[in-house]
Amino acid sequence: MKLSFYTFFISSALCAALLLSSCTDLDVDIKSQYTEFPTTERAAEAISADVYAAYRSALGNNHWMVQTLSSDEAVSLALGTDYYDGGRFRELHVHNWTADNALLPGIWNGAMSGINLANNVLAIFNDDEGESAAPMRAMRAYFYFILIDNFGAAPLIVSKVDQIPERTSRAEICQFIESELLAVRERLPVAVSAATYGKATRHMADALLAKLYLNWAVYTASDVATYNPAMTNEKLNEVVAFCDEIIQSGQFNLSSHRFLEKFRPDNGPQIKDFIFAMPYDREKQQGMTYARFWIHRSGQNQFAPLPQSVGGTLRVLPTFLDKFNLPGDERNASYMGGLQYYWSDYAPDLSRPFLIRTSKRGIDQDYTGADADEVFNWHMETTKEIQLRPDGGPTLNAGNDQKGRSMGYRSVKFYMDVNVTAANQRSQSNDVPIFRYADVLLMKAEAILRGAAPTQGQTPQSLINEIRTYVKAPNLTQQPTLTDVLDERAREFADESWRRNDLIRFGVFEQDWGFKSLYTAGYSENFRRIFPIPRPVMEVNTNWTQNNGY
Repeated sequence: MKLSFYTFFISSALCAALLLSSCTDLDVDIKSQYTEFPTTERAAEAISADVYAAYRSALGNNHWMVQTLSSDEAVSLALGTDYYDGGRFRELHVHNWTADNALLPGIWNGAMSGINLANNVLAIFNDDEGESAAPMRAMRAYFYFILIDNFGAAPLIVSKVDQIPERTSRAEICQFIESELLAVRERLPVAVSAATYGKATRHMADALLAKLYLNWAVYTASDVATYNPAMTNEKLNEVVAFCDEIIQSGQFNLSSHRFLEKFRPDNGPQIKDFIFAMPYDREKQQGMTYARFWIHRSGQNQFAPLPQSVGGTLRVLPTFLDKFNLPGDERNASYMGGLQYYWSDYAPDLSRPFLIRTSKRGIDQDYTGADADEVFNWHMETTKEIQLRPDGGPTLNAGNDQKGRSMGYRSVKFYMDVNVTAANQRSQSNDVPIFRYADVLLMKAEAILRGAAPTQGQTPQSLINEIRTYVKAPNLTQQPTLTDVLDERAREFADESWRRNDLIRFGVFEQDWGFKSLYTAGYSENFRRIFPIPRPVMEVNTNWTQNNGY
């Protein structure tokens, strides 16, 4: 195949229209964009590539930020006047975001772009029942899952449209996702290899179905604000059934790599825990920038001589960090804190303390002693507790001195890519897992605890102990509670963008943590279980009604 025959081209103007209006109005037969109609498997893969990449930018930044900062995992602090950024981060933490939040459009636009691209590819295939169409329909279902999880109702677009569509209810989209995945799963690839890595397979569809079914009561509630976890979930046995499909496939395991090895810049299809992942490469598949925001603001050279500055704004909340308390648990090393050292080969070198040339005033801007400006080498030390400046509430300002920069432990789960160059724009090569085998085990455990029938001789206790064993944590000696499952999910999936989803399903999204008391109304504003439709989208789709509460 010659790639030049199958270049998938959309003009920049059309791209903008797709992103903002969420509808596709093509007057030209899409097949006319090709000098030869793609009929081979390689041609199908070539024109499908943009669909798989559609959410790469969002997952590498905005999606991750929104899920993480709106949960009890982390807070993004302002450093003096740096990184307030119009309140986009603060709003997520204290739960008073609006339709103007600058991070939300990236989620909406990325998912809608994926839907429109998938529809365009399906129009080219002109055979929704064919094997080449099945992965595109599965990916379209995944993009709709993102939309309903974050925004509720969404426009249901499965073909060319010539007018702005109405939004379809969250429950109806939920049922559409189910029907699409059930319709195509038998035609999706079952092999797991480098060739199928990052693509839609039957196992990806089964994991998405399990996740959809686990949240079924959330997504089909008549009003998101009235959902509570005591509501009946009619799909719990289906959760177990599709988890069993993945378990019995024999294609995945927890133990191919140790826990933190799975998230390094050299990860990829060799990680047998990954069912579906987004590939990143600092040169060719850019957009993953997690470490930039976690590394200490003065730690640009702590891991390697990085060519560009780092943000250092994200800090794990002490109450979340407390969950990493199991003796011997390898996941405890997901966060670093205390006295700091240079790192090499994925570990701190305790013979090389990380020293910063500063002064007592540089450490604490309020220090007024006679020796305030005497310069010395300070051994950097990060603290567990986080305290704002006396007037820091309006911006979550911790101060831009070393004390403010050093509050809070930092995630090293997605380890900094030490080979990054200035041309890479701080991008990392760490692939980001979306569905993992560990998630399948914990979804099954949770479903059984909520009332599903046990299968395969597995119990919630045995399922959790499979995970505990591989991370060298103490095994449970009695039946876990749902709270135990939620805490296990915290330890296992920190920094993987699932915490908000979990907190809503467990009915604890409105609880107190961090600095949420700066906006106490957020404790009872249950409508915030979905986000508002971003204002730029509403301004184009003038026939839509904004989500309740916004």
